[in-house]
Amino acid sequence: MITLNKDLSGKILDVGGGGEGIIGRLYGEQVTAIDKYQEELDEAPSGFVKVLMDAVNLTFSDCSFDHATFFYSLMFMSAEEQRRAIMEAVRVLKCGGEIHIWDCEIASAYPEPFCVDVQVQLPTEQISTTYGIGKLDAQDKTSIQTICENAGLQSVTERVGEEGFYLCFKKISHHNASL
Repeated sequence: MITLNKDLSGKILDVGGGGEGIIGRLYGEQVTAIDKYQEELDEAPSGFVKVLMDAVNLTFSDCSFDHATFFYSLMFMSAEEQRRAIMEAVRVLKCGGEIHIWDCEIASAYPEPFCVDVQVQLPTEQISTTYGIGKLDAQDKTSIQTICENAGLQSVTERVGEEGFYLCFKKISHHNASL
């Protein structure tokens, strides 16, 4: 069970925030959720801004968000897309802002798809969902950490649980390394 409390202040960019819209449900008007699939945005509940946009090519200005969240969205990207999406999130993040990543280890998602059941406890509701993918790239906590560190981010928090891992990184300067 992933327990989320409303403990982030300021503007939040939720990458891949369609579908269940977990971060949008929790933070409401603080959230701008992007997704590259309109049907995912249409499926998400109301109460926050939803924008059709690809995470690897954000159209937001530099330093416009206090937080960027990836709630089980990196798993749907190739390794190169993950790298580019994190670099773009760093670009639009204010100095001192944080990137929050919830995801899971995927040893193999091809030819058999990979599925993970996720239970989320919010202050006012509990959500049960399953995320499933088929892709050639594997991913693990270390591969995501390496991308973030190469982007010039500083590790703040790391937790591993039954459903996956949570990583938090801080943007410590305006001039982050390029990958």
